[in-house]
Amino acid sequence: MSRRIAVMGLGQMGWPIVLNLARKGAGTETIVAVDADPGRVAGLAEPGIAVTTDRNAVAGAEVLILCLPDGDVVESVLFGPDGLKDRLAPGATVIDLSTIAHGQAVRIGRALEDAGFPFLDAPVSGAPAGAEAGTLTVMCGGTHQTFAAMKPLLDRIGAEVLHMGPLGSGQLTKTVNNVIYDINIAALAEVLPMAVAMGLDPERLGRVVTTGTSRSYASQYFVPRILQGAFDEGYPLGKAYKDLVSAADVSVARGFPLPVTAAATTTYQMALRAGHGDRDKGAMVLPFEAMLGVAVRAPKE
Repeated sequence: MSRRIAVMGLGQMGWPIVLNLARKGAGTETIVAVDADPGRVAGLAEPGIAVTTDRNAVAGAEVLILCLPDGDVVESVLFGPDGLKDRLAPGATVIDLSTIAHGQAVRIGRALEDAGFPFLDAPVSGAPAGAEAGTLTVMCGGTHQTFAAMKPLLDRIGAEVLHMGPLGSGQLTKTVNNVIYDINIAALAEVLPMAVAMGLDPERLGRVVTTGTSRSYASQYFVPRILQGAFDEGYPLGKAYKDLVSAADVSVARGFPLPVTAAATTTYQMALRAGHGDRDKGAMVLPFEAMLGVAVRAPKE
């Protein structure tokens, strides 16, 4: 008997995830891909996948996978006036790949489970390239039983599919991962302009921080783009700010001191206040460049 899988959200991550679910499947499933934006749906096609803007297409789905911008959208999609919860098959499993706050994930999961729908908060890491290659890291929160049942499905999209603990544990893990990443980028934004202001060559400095002991995924991704003045290739600052808000919420609720995270948040806020919310995280360097009157750029050929 064919299993019906619905995926809601077909952005940079969602559509590649749908493709891997379909291409690595057993051929005994019906896969429905839904996005409310007609512009995203236009031109998307793949054998075995029904692509639509019609939410009614999720009716009867036994698995619903969400890949949405934030927690408020997730709650609205599931529980709003036109919510999907009441259209699913009885006992359907909901997997949320979105990045949302830990507390919100727990609240959503409990509401679904109280209504008879198993839930995994399962945010992913690996960027669009990882989504396309099917090599994402998937961090799951929920019961052991739900994780075990859904792991074969998640193995189609991830190289590392990990059960991190009870409800909310996936989102908490993603917050930790993202905050460490943000701290790396904030450090680059602060220090690189200082080094250039002191007379170091930006291009050679970039080679050091992407190959030496300070190298990180953040430096290897963002430094080449900073050197080229390219600040519009990654996830927008304004949308990614929710990760630092989530960390601050945990810090306040539990009384955990996070001084380095707080400093990185200030750097983030400087870029947002300077009007760079639509640009990627590399744009955190711009306020420091403006302050010091330098540009961390490779020479133009």
